[in-house]
Order: sequence, then structure tokens, then C-alpha cells
Amino acid sequence: MAPTPDPAAALQSFAAIWGRAVHPVSQARLEPAELQELLTELTNRLRTALHAQPFDPAPGRAVGTALVAAGYAEPEALNQSLGVLHAYLTLYFPPPPVRLSPGPNAEELAARAARLQHAVAAGFAQGVAERAAADRAAADAAADTARQQAEEARHAAEARFRALFAEAAVGICVISLDGLITEVNPALAGMFGATVDQLNGSQVTDHEHPLDGPEVWTLYADLVRGKREHYRVEKPYFRVDGSVFWADQTVTLIRGADGSPLCQLAILQDITERRMLHKLLRHQATHDPLTGLPNRSLFLERLENALDRDGGAERVALCYLDLDAFKTVNDSLGHDIGDRVLVAVADRFRRCLSGPHQLVARMGGDEFTALIVDPADEEEAVALAQRFLDALDEPVVIDGQDLKITVSVGVLEGPVAALDPAKAVQGADLTLYRAKAAGGNRWAVNDPEANEVEIRRHTLATNLPGALERGEFFVEYQPLVSLPDGRIRAAEALVRWRHPEHGVLGPDRFVPIAESTGLIVPLGRWVLEQACKQVKSWQLTLDDPGLRVNVNLSPRQTRSPTLLKDVVHALDESGLEASSLCLEVTESALIGADGQSLAALRDLAALGITLALDDFGTGYANFSHLRAMPVHCLKIDRSFVDGLAVTIEPDADGGVDRLDPADRIKGAGVDAALVAGMVSLARSLDLAVTAEGIETEEQARRLQELGCDTAQGWFYARPGSPEQFVQLSRERALAS
Repeated sequence: MAPTPDPAAALQSFAAIWGRAVHPVSQARLEPAELQELLTELTNRLRTALHAQPFDPAPGRAVGTALVAAGYAEPEALNQSLGVLHAYLTLYFPPPPVRLSPGPNAEELAARAARLQHAVAAGFAQGVAERAAADRAAADAAADTARQQAEEARHAAEARFRALFAEAAVGICVISLDGLITEVNPALAGMFGATVDQLNGSQVTDHEHPLDGPEVWTLYADLVRGKREHYRVEKPYFRVDGSVFWADQTVTLIRGADGSPLCQLAILQDITERRMLHKLLRHQATHDPLTGLPNRSLFLERLENALDRDGGAERVALCYLDLDAFKTVNDSLGHDIGDRVLVAVADRFRRCLSGPHQLVARMGGDEFTALIVDPADEEEAVALAQRFLDALDEPVVIDGQDLKITVSVGVLEGPVAALDPAKAVQGADLTLYRAKAAGGNRWAVNDPEANEVEIRRHTLATNLPGALERGEFFVEYQPLVSLPDGRIRAAEALVRWRHPEHGVLGPDRFVPIAESTGLIVPLGRWVLEQACKQVKSWQLTLDDPGLRVNVNLSPRQTRSPTLLKDVVHALDESGLEASSLCLEVTESALIGADGQSLAALRDLAALGITLALDDFGTGYANFSHLRAMPVHCLKIDRSFVDGLAVTIEPDADGGVDRLDPADRIKGAGVDAALVAGMVSLARSLDLAVTAEGIETEEQARRLQELGCDTAQGWFYARPGSPEQFVQLSRERALAS
């Protein structure tokens, strides 16, 4: 139906649609004109709230309460009302043209309409609860009155009790001590859909129901034996036609003047509608509105019940599922298509379950979980995970378009005694990310050791942002030694983290985390500033103006737009000459640098700063590109140094020094040949060569023979404090 342009007509039309929806499903008996008037007034409230500035959904609660007050309190009346609001509210009361009003746009109006629907449902629930409370109060009052009248009737006022008994709105019956129903009022007969005569003479036990809890009949037995005076329960009953109604039932023991038990008085209030509403609200609270699957709340509830050691389960299994690259679907095709894909995927996952002991739920977004209570073994969980993968073998078809969707699954299975809900979910989640890291579209089984490593990594990632402010980082220095004369020519600055719980951590533990989060930029800036200040101090202390410091640049730092500014600032603040600073860049970062990054590095080189290509030989460098890069030094990776212990074969006269370079590496192994080739390449490009990871005197001698300029490693010194570096520099200066 097209929206009515006249606001007053739109108001009447919307109210008419609403009335046609709720009237057939309700027992309320308002005249059509009265119902139209009521719904017009409620529609006006919703329309006003929808366009109000600022927006407040509170009028929606009042509308829901008003529906209940008017007698439209059935759950279906609420369903129909919410359906009308969802389908027609923004259609009949759209946003005004922008030129006429700065009010909400269509998207915001839809969001407001959704919140108004929630408010109407909340107000409806409040109204039903208040009505139930009022009915219960009336029932309690009637019960008190009935008990009093029963006592008086037995002794002196039988007539007054009979009048109340017959006219009461709640069901009342008198039961003998042996369980025979002797008197029933018309209200109770109406609840059962029976006549008074059909109920009189029946036994209480004739009205048992399969859903009765054991406490119902235990309480009844205690009352008959005089162990209690009354009890109250909620209990289902079969009507004569086989249908079921629920009653809030209070049973009281009536005693005679001498205190001996005479009979029982039962008062019943029909609470079927209230329970139906509670069931509806419970379903809405525990199920995902998009897919219809159980939601996170219900999944965790079932998991907690399964892990309850008194619950009977011995083992549980979890599958944590995440659709691979689902963000691409939302970004490229829109969230509406994404939602339809999720619905289709959820339906396939639901069909993967093989019994009532298995549950699949939507945790949110494109994440799902599955629970298996008492699996036969881990293989049952793995088999379910494989069924989830197989379920997506066929593309999801949306509007004739085939969409290939895959999923990664983390599987965890174990005894109840060893798990708690939070750790179980965390373990399955961490396992899922291992499956994703392996390429996705696969399952992985829980590995506690791998999970512990990942947890420690997450802990460090959490602690890292504040560690710099707390002063937990410090710098150690490893000397770079000149191979020809053995003097220390430079120091490499190596950052350390003095973690309050894990002790001193090397850069391999936290630099990758800092790189992935972007924190490496401020951390690297701090290391650069500290190193520049330190080497300037050493130049003065050791009277060695040629002493240099090497500082590592991470790939993210090389791409930072503030790199040039940060380096210049560190030099200015420390007073260090640019020629005393060497920046080490990894081969992969330099080879893959974009034009902006290379321009910044060239600007740094133009200032006189030395650039070293770190870990040379481990990447995939195109050697022909080296001449175009602003590099002054190659640092040969330690992996090539480890194999330099092979003895060089002497010439026929037993000499070594007279051998040509090609002969000098004969028999020295592949590593020596590779190092010789790197040195030769460096010399052809007029580059200096530094070797890393020197651990033996033999390696140092061989590198000197192969033509390396400087070296560093534990053979000379481990990374240490500034004071240790000063002492070592003085010792080597005296020894040379």
C-alpha cells in the first residue's frame, strides 16, 4: 500500500491496519470505533517519538503498556503489533524533505523505528507483569478471604462462604484429606473446560501431568500429613479437550476448632498467557534474530551446564568457527547480501548436527560455535568440524550469484573436570586462529602448549603500550670490531624490555608484536634518541670522534612519514654528527620499499648517515637493484658464518697467504663460497661488509681472509651495558 500524503489520513490508515492485525487474535471486545480511536492515539505517540529531536524511545513503552491495559494482552497481539510497526511505521511516516526539515534521514529513521519496537515490547511485558501482579494480589486476597470464609462456614457462616465460592473469579475447590475433590466453583470448572459435576468426585491424582516436578507431590503429601499448612506451585493441567493450561496454585490445610485437619482448600489462577509471553521473550533473548540459531548467551548457558560437575556430563567438545575473509563479502556486496549469506550458512551448519547432544550457535558477526556434550571421543568433534567444512563445498547462491564461502574451525575436547567455560572458549578460539594462520578452510585441534604461547603473546601485546611510559625498556650495545686491527669501530643498539613479570625480554619476543600494532614507531624513535645520546657521550669519554652507532629500522619505521624528521631530531638533540649514525634496514624491507620510503632513505643518506642492508643473503634481493639503493654497507647474516669452520686447503708448498682468492676458498664449503661472493659483490658496488654472529676465532680469521671489514658476535662480546662497552673499548685500544 502506498503511503498517504495527508498526515491525518496517514494516521487513520496506519491505525486501521493495526486494528485489523490485532483484533482477530485478541479476546478484548472494544467496538471498532473505540479500537480505532485507541490505536490512532497510540500511533500519534509513536509518530511523534519517531521524528522527535532529540529521539527518546520511552513513548514506545507507554504504547506497549496501553495495549495491555486495553485488553490486548495476548502474545500474538504483541507479535502482530510489532509486525505492523516493522512493516509500516517508516512507510507511513517517512522523513520530511531535507529542504523542509533537518530531521533524521531514512537510515536513522529505520534505526529509531527498531528501537521503538523494542520499547513497545518492553512496555507490553511490563504491562503484562503488572496485570499478573494485580491478578495475583487479587488471588491472594481471595485466598485469604476464602480461607477465612471456609473456617467460618465450617463453624458459623456457611452461607457467606458459599456466595464467595460461587462468584470468585479464581478457581476454588475443596479436597478431602484422602484426595477426593468434593466441591468446585464455576471459575475452576471453566479453566478445565468442564462442568462442576465432571470435576466433583474426581481424585487429585487424576490431574497429574507428565511435566509435574517431584516437589509438587512431595509438598502435597506433607500438607495432607499436617507437616505444613500451605504450599504454592505452578503446575500444568489437562483440559477436558486434551489441551493444557498452567495454573498458579495455592493449597491450604483447613483445621477444625480443635486444630485437627479437616480438608484442603485449593485456589488456582490461570497463568497460561503469562507463561506463553515469558516463553516468547525467553526465545527472543536466547536466539539470534537473523539466523534463528541459539545466540552467545544460550550457548554459554548450555556450556556452563555441561561443565557443571554435578550435571552428569563427563566430557565436552567445542568447535569455534569463523568464516574466512567474510569482510570481503560485506565490503564488496553490501551487508544485506552478507546477512543473507549468514542465514544460508547457518542453515547448512544446523543440518550438520547429528543428535540432541550437539548444538550450534551464532556468537556474533561471522563467528559460530558448536557444543557436543559427552562426545564418544575427540574424533566425533573432528568429524563434526569436517562436516562444517564439507557443508560449504557448494557455493552459496544469492540472486543467481555463486559465492564461494569457506570456514576455519578450532576443535577442543576434554574432560569436564579440566575445563571451565571461559578457558574452554578461549582455547577453541586460539585453536581457530591457528587454523586461519595455516591458510584457512581447515580445522585444527587444540594444542595447549601452542595456546599458552599465544596467550603469553597476547599478554605482552596488552602490556606493551604502557611499557615505554613506565620506563621498562633499556638499550644494550654490542661492539662492531674492525677485522684488520681488532679495534672497536661501532656499537649496535639493541633494545630490551625489563618486564615486571617475565623478566628481561629480548627483541625477538616483543618487536614483532610492536611491528604488527604500530607501536614500533614510537619505540624505535626512543631507541634512536637514546643511542645517539649514548654514542655522543662515548665519543667524548673515549676521545674517539669516529665512533659510530648502528640502530635498527623496522619495516614499518621505513614506511613512517615521520622517519626523516625523527632521525634529524635525534641528531640535533644529541649533537651527534650524521656520519656517526648507521641505520640498519632489513633486506626484505628495503627491497620492498615504496617510492616514498626510498626517497626518505635517500634524504638520510644525503645527510651523511650510513645505511646498512641487514641480514643480507636471507631475502630475495635482485642484486641489479642494489646499485640504485642508498646503501653503504652489507651485513652478512649469521647463517652464512656458522659454516666457516672448514679448513682452507694449502697450496703445494703448504702456504696459504700466496693463494689466489678463488684458491683460498677451495674446500672451504658452500658458506665460504657464498660469503666470498657477497664480499666480491660489495666491493664491485663500493660497499663495506660486516659479518654477524661470530662465535669463534676461526670464524673471525676466515672472515678477515675473505675480505670482510668489520664483525660482531659473542666471540668479541655479548650485548651489554654502556659501562661494559666503555671498558671493552679501552681494553681493545690498549691491545691493538
